[in-house]
Amino acid sequence: MESQEQQPKSRVIKVQSVESWDFYSTQATNQACPIVVHFTALWCMPSVAMNPIFEELASAYPDALFLTVDVDEAKEVAAKMEVKAMPTFRADEGWC
Repeated sequence: MESQEQQPKSRVIKVQSVESWDFYSTQATNQACPIVVHFTALWCMPSVAMNPIFEELASAYPDALFLTVDVDEAKEVAAKMEVKAMPTFRADEGWC
């Protein structure tokens, strides 16, 4: 019987609502944790191409919080953060 390689668990958290956005950004702010966000869309090939690189960065920097936001699924978050184009990346010490 062949053993299957297990995929490592992703450190990138998918944000699907304003509530989850607020939760994670508050958590990062309270812990003074760096936060890195990839605003993406399935139809945007440059965004899709960046996904594996973003995963690698998340693994390389375990002390930072890595979030991904699909702008079509979480339109309110994209509007709140004034995202106008994909891919958009934001990095900070946390947002209030």
